Amino acid sequence: MPEIGPVLVPAGEIQRKVRELGERITRDYAGQNLLLVGILRGAFVVLSDLIRQIEIPCEVDFMEVSSYGAGTTSSGVVRILKDLEEDISGRHVLIVEDIIDTGLTLSYLRRSLLARKPASLEICALLSKPARRRVELDVKYLGFEIPDEFVVGYGLDYAGCYRNLPDICILKPEVFGGAAS
Repeated sequence: MPEIGPVLVPAGEIQRKVRELGERITRDYAGQNLLLVGILRGAFVVLSDLIRQIEIPCEVDFMEVSSYGAGTTSSGVVRILKDLEEDISGRHVLIVEDIIDTGLTLSYLRRSLLARKPASLEICALLSKPARRRVELDVKYLGFEIPDEFVVGYGLDYAGCYRNLPDICILKPEVFGGAAS
């Protein structure tokens, strides 16, 4: 695919990190019944691999939120497109996200879920772009910090494409007009 630039995080490194995160989560939540909340659509791949590395009882639910619209940068306006089906009050909840960019969407989501009175609420993200952060977030489980590049693969997309790539790759700027996200 000529529009795909260099590999930023190879598939093997991703799998090692997901296994490590699963082991940490297993230890930290031993004796608990954990609810993993995947943020659609990007997190479905990491969530699928992560849950198979967690060796305690756990359930899964999904939310879909949007702050991007059709663009490549966050608008700052968060909309919940699909809400949870599970009641999270009194539950141990772990939000699973593919990438944290500005942090605005996840900060809003965290506040919204805390209002539902979970027993605990933590964040697991495969990727983080600290250079773009606009709000501070406490991310308990983090895979990789990456530079401010537009990345695709392993669930991450551009215009719905490239989620199927096994590696996380940089999308060439000429494909999307050059603004990183």
